[in-house]
Amino acid sequence: MEEISLKAEELFRLGELKVTNSLFLSVIVFLILFAFSLLIKFRIKKVPGAFQAVVELGIEKLLGLMETVLNSKRKAERYFPLIAVVFIFILTSNLLGIFPGVGSLFYKSNEKWVSLFRPPSADLNFTIALALVSVIASNILGMTTVGVFKHLAKYINFKDPVKFFIGILELLSEFAKIISLSFRLFGNIFAGEVLLTIIFFLLPYFAPLPFLFLEIFVGIVQAFIFAMITLISIALHTSQEEH
Repeated sequence: MEEISLKAEELFRLGELKVTNSLFLSVIVFLILFAFSLLIKFRIKKVPGAFQAVVELGIEKLLGLMETVLNSKRKAERYFPLIAVVFIFILTSNLLGIFPGVGSLFYKSNEKWVSLFRPPSADLNFTIALALVSVIASNILGMTTVGVFKHLAKYINFKDPVKFFIGILELLSEFAKIISLSFRLFGNIFAGEVLLTIIFFLLPYFAPLPFLFLEIFVGIVQAFIFAMITLISIALHTSQEEH
């Protein structure tokens, strides 16, 4: 049975950079999405075919949802690239993690056989990095929208003891958001990886199928939740404070 490791395992080094199996798969995800984006760019037509129509439908649905949350079509179009990239990157990482070969191909590293591929979202470093991007980006967008000092006043305000206390709570909530986002995504995907590993070892033929469909569903839901929390955070930070 494959050894279950809580942390991503090192495959090789590029100078001082330690390349783990989760980093290796995340690079593959990036290359797949890059190739996919080029394919879409060079195949855009005025009269869309079936593939282009599906892509355009997905964009319209996501823009409609964002417009509902942000209450502004202009803001939805402005922040669409960030939310779409977050959703698509996490979704692709999650789904690619259950493809045949992921978890069953091994590489000899430091006299030890380790799994060649590991779902990026099953690495806590990956999910923390995504959570940092989400929180930092939403705050930067808040600064560019309402103003740097007005935005920072939500966290640091010495004019009123009540607002000062509320600002401290707001600041703590941003750190709590990083922990919540990263551990939620990591916990669900890592638990699914462990479950599938055990099921494939005990009942390797038809029994894993329901669990595979469950993991597909969980992967989609977790990508959607992460993107929506990022969107809601942007909506809160970019809205003008009402007195």
